[in-house]
Amino acid sequence: MKEKKARYGKDFSLIVIGQIISLFGNAILRFALPLYLLRETGSSVLFGIVTAFSLLPMIVLSLLGGVLADRVNKRNIMVGLDFFTAVVIAGFYILKGVVPTVPLFTVTLMLLYGISGTYQPAVQASIPALVPKERILWASAIVNQIGSLANFIGPIIGGMLYGIWGIKSILQVSIMCFLLSAVMELFIVIPFHKQTGKNKLGQTVKKDLRESLHFLKSEKPVFIKVCIAIAGLNLFLSSMITIGVPVIIIDTLSLTDQMLGITQGLLAIGGIAGGLLTSLFEKKLRPCKADVFLYLCGGFTCMMGLGMLPERVPVVQYAVLSSTGMAVMIASTMFSIQMLAVVQTQTPSHLVGKVIACIMTLIMCSQPVGQLIYGLLFEVLSQYTAAVILGTGIISLLIAMYSKSILRELGPDL
Repeated sequence: MKEKKARYGKDFSLIVIGQIISLFGNAILRFALPLYLLRETGSSVLFGIVTAFSLLPMIVLSLLGGVLADRVNKRNIMVGLDFFTAVVIAGFYILKGVVPTVPLFTVTLMLLYGISGTYQPAVQASIPALVPKERILWASAIVNQIGSLANFIGPIIGGMLYGIWGIKSILQVSIMCFLLSAVMELFIVIPFHKQTGKNKLGQTVKKDLRESLHFLKSEKPVFIKVCIAIAGLNLFLSSMITIGVPVIIIDTLSLTDQMLGITQGLLAIGGIAGGLLTSLFEKKLRPCKADVFLYLCGGFTCMMGLGMLPERVPVVQYAVLSSTGMAVMIASTMFSIQMLAVVQTQTPSHLVGKVIACIMTLIMCSQPVGQLIYGLLFEVLSQYTAAVILGTGIISLLIAMYSKSILRELGPDL
């Protein structure tokens, strides 16, 4: 028994170390590639188009990743995808400057996001197999915090590397990170029992999707209403921040790559702080009153828009953009965690994973559309950035108003 516990401790430690290396490489890559595209083309429209299309495989493969994690050896999924990621980046490194920039970036980012959508379910599903039941929450928190810290540190270091040595250094570091992660994961042992179901993978995915949609439609229609509200935030607020922050800092304010990296890091800090505050005030938070966090998102976004009025000094505009963006991330994270907890507690245990995957897929569908819209808006209305942001803030406040009565249907407690 002691040997088994020791082995499990070793295997989970290898997953954690592998995640640190892999997510760090992923974070600096996701920072550098869009930045390079924006620097090379100077077009927010192209930036929005490429970013939007890159998300499509992640939306589709997030469902597939959950199914694969239950039917394929999880270690093999992680090892194979990390090696494949290194190959994709190496291919990009070789083809950069040889083939047209936009198609190369589009295909590369689509592959990377698709890999991410398939990879993370395997990591999450491996936790219950590697740690005792009473330590699952602790282990999940560690893995999630690693992701948040990578999103904080990655852009800052990525900005420094990009500013000093350019895109080549980012690509070289990322290739080494994914190769090292894959080699380490080869030594992980995850208990696996092959399922002998007769259904093919496509049939299994369709069955899971039908079962989840039936539950949402027949037993918890309020979840669908909440999904519509969150999808609205993704369409407007999330898309505005994803496209707007790089475009404003690089094109509008003409600031450095390092300053963009700092802002991206501050946004990640906002996500971490939102999670910590949710844990701290867990007993005082009520999902039925979570609309207050949506009002905060809308209010801070309006403040961001006012801070971007033309007569202000660029450094002041940068400070307002970064601070209000971090505040939006805090409020939105606190709202999202509460909604996730509601789904986890009000859904039967045999449906939780499927329903969450279905909800996340439905919510993510709106984001590519929003990124296309804001890529166009920030280019056509480049002289009216403040108006674009203020408009987003007002729409966010309207979504908060729409959500108020819906959230009351969730009840006072989890």
